[in-house]
Amino acid sequence: MAKNTKVGFISLGCSKNLCDTEVMLKHLLDAGYEITPEETEADVVIINTCAFIESAKKESIDNIIDIGWLKKHHTLKGIVVTGCLAERYREQILEELPEVDAVLGVGGIHKIVEAVDSVMAKGKKAAAYTCFDDKETSVIGGERVITTGDHMAYLKIAEGCSNRCTYCAIPLIRGKMRSRTMKDIIEEATSLDALGIKELNLIAQDTSAYGIDLYGEYALPELIRGICDATNIPWIRLLYCYPDKITDELVAEIRDNPRVVKYIDIPVQHISDHMLTAMNRHGDSAMIRENIAKLRREVPGIVLRSTAIVGFPGETEEDFRELCEFVKEAKFERFGAFTYSREEDTPAYDFEDQIDEQVKQDRYDIVMQTQLSVSEEYNKSRVGSVVRVLCEGFDPVAESHYGRSYGEAADIDGKIWFTTSRPELRIAEGEMLDVKITDYMDYDLVGEALLNI
Repeated sequence: MAKNTKVGFISLGCSKNLCDTEVMLKHLLDAGYEITPEETEADVVIINTCAFIESAKKESIDNIIDIGWLKKHHTLKGIVVTGCLAERYREQILEELPEVDAVLGVGGIHKIVEAVDSVMAKGKKAAAYTCFDDKETSVIGGERVITTGDHMAYLKIAEGCSNRCTYCAIPLIRGKMRSRTMKDIIEEATSLDALGIKELNLIAQDTSAYGIDLYGEYALPELIRGICDATNIPWIRLLYCYPDKITDELVAEIRDNPRVVKYIDIPVQHISDHMLTAMNRHGDSAMIRENIAKLRREVPGIVLRSTAIVGFPGETEEDFRELCEFVKEAKFERFGAFTYSREEDTPAYDFEDQIDEQVKQDRYDIVMQTQLSVSEEYNKSRVGSVVRVLCEGFDPVAESHYGRSYGEAADIDGKIWFTTSRPELRIAEGEMLDVKITDYMDYDLVGEALLNI
């Protein structure tokens, strides 16, 4: 069935979802299917969806409808929907989106070949293929095709979440937190090292909680040391570390391990104790401030990324002002905000004092404008410095190379645009070199490569 059959992929949502897409790609290639980047050439399109917040659900549904047009008016034979939307709205997808031919929940990604086989074999009146294997016993990870280039990869170290924040549907969709074994993760890191990966991004819903379910303690520092012992990957980056789990051992590992980039993503979500309690966040404002101060004190030059939710039910003007003052005070080098999304089946859905959508948007605009001045101040302070940059490519329109230093995470932060003293020279993707920062543009930096040739 796989012979001469082309499969297209649309991967939506977070980097954790992308890892699942990469696993499915490997399964299909091993089965003999051909992968095409062009949906118009595909026989089957797989849409790996997100359903974290309302805007993500809308994006997922819009993509299904758009690809459905190809099925009706072009040569596309089938649509497979996977991921969080599929898991959360399994019956509704088939009822309301008849163009869909197969639905796989988050525990069913390893059945992707069966799903595509079924779609290609089924007649017009055959029932849609579905698979909703138990997500909490399904295999995490597996062999995959890296889609993020030859120099950078994500490594999912755990699945699900047990924090139970009142606004979040992830535990409903992905289940409780399950860590992969250290041995399994290190073996995958070793295989990525063999591919020439220069930057490894460790990810999970709560990366800092890694190991608590398997080993009875937070084992992220030990995992990092294991990866460093087994590989030569020069940059290891930590994303999605919750502030209540920033232990002294983790801080010391970031400080003392030269291969851990001095960057950490710590989603605080708010600073008002009133809001933190309502959100069921672990720890209070004093703990958040203390851990930020500890990171700043112990790890000179560390770059902190964080996020916050505005417009959560019951958020008062005083709560919001406190958040804005905190943004000025904390001086996060990287910061993003979200308007609260009211998600059914979460505790906050039924909270009183829901905030008007326009008020949410106004608060979002204000807090991001507050952050803009913080970011500008930080970028201005970097002018004149020399940073190590991982080259990601060359833009012929801008006539400039671009890449990232330790201070910029892929996909979510800005870039460093740099030229060389030899315009004809092309720096290879994945090469690391020193760049002197000469200017800044909003969230991006501009520089000149220091060439030793």
